[in-house]
Amino acid sequence: MKMKTYLLSIIGTVALVAFALGCSTTKQTENLLSAAGFKAMPATTPQQQAHLKTLPPHKVTMVQRDGKTYYVYPDQAHQVLYVGEDAQYQEYQKLRLQKQLAKDQVQAAEMNSESGWTAWGAFGDVVGVPAYRR
Repeated sequence: MKMKTYLLSIIGTVALVAFALGCSTTKQTENLLSAAGFKAMPATTPQQQAHLKTLPPHKVTMVQRDGKTYYVYPDQAHQVLYVGEDAQYQEYQKLRLQKQLAKDQVQAAEMNSESGWTAWGAFGDVVGVPAYRR
């Protein structure tokens, strides 16, 4: 019985962490969309709220309306639709790429510091001078 309770608590913890990470990612996406110039449009009518539910969650989708192309991102939890045109979408893509590059650089720096390598690699800070002569 203890094993079953222990297993359920682990599953619950993993689910909670996954939910928290998902919310964090959603908030980051919304921040990037806002920074790129997307407009947050609240879904105030039942028709707008119903339409919001038809869009794929956590995804920017291209839609055509009145001959124009728009990019939309639904935030169903807050009943908001982020709407941008091509210029805002291009800016969003640029910001997303910059964020990913910065994240990759931090990860690479962390890996280097954990491995004990310095700016000169495993050779230390003095190139050309054997360690026993320093």
